[in-house]
Amino acid sequence: MGGLLDNKVQAQSLVDVVAERIEAAIISGQLEPGSRLSEQALATSLGVSRGPLREAIRRLEGRKLLERTPNIGVRVAALSLRDLNEILQVREALEGMACGLAALNMSDAEIAELRRLLDNHEKQRSVQENKGYYQESKDFDFHFRIVAGSGNERLARMLTGDLYYLLRVYRYKSSTKPGRAMEALQEHRDIAAALERRDPQAAEQAMREHLRHARRYVEEQIAAETTNGHPPATPRKGRVGRLD
Repeated sequence: MGGLLDNKVQAQSLVDVVAERIEAAIISGQLEPGSRLSEQALATSLGVSRGPLREAIRRLEGRKLLERTPNIGVRVAALSLRDLNEILQVREALEGMACGLAALNMSDAEIAELRRLLDNHEKQRSVQENKGYYQESKDFDFHFRIVAGSGNERLARMLTGDLYYLLRVYRYKSSTKPGRAMEALQEHRDIAAALERRDPQAAEQAMREHLRHARRYVEEQIAAETTNGHPPATPRKGRVGRLD
């Protein structure tokens, strides 16, 4: 398996780099939800020893991206499509509220920075080719910036807590639907415009519509699995996360 996990890690904060590399591979789908990790294959591909690798794995377990099961080992965390759809419905309401608050509470400088962030997103090759929309960390995450700018710490904790990292996996997957990446970027720009106008109703509506569009990906998967006679309640498992 090539890509994000194929290049040797250079001397730096080794655990940080390894954790970031594995997290990016999970979010981009290189390591799929439910797949089992091979520590030996990971260590070989990344060119690191087991010590920093295991510490990075523990860190990602804390972020709920990996889960350890006795007698089985470490797997990439997964949500059933039904659970994911329900979580995304809740997220639509809460993040819509956060966006409305952000229209009142974000500073002009923070909103201007959102615009610059979107300009950088547009330069991504995957966005320009309309193949995916990847926001590699919280600092570059449009949604995280808005939630943080809502001014409501309790709401921010709810939206950036245990499921934040796992939901990023499914957010990216929905953006890989043909044509979706550029649509999502334009929807982000519409949200930013509402924030600039200091219009909380328009900002909340634009965010909720954006998240509703993203949720269609999951609903389509549920419909497809139901049509094909497969129960959508259990995530796919069993693929080993080999990297060679």
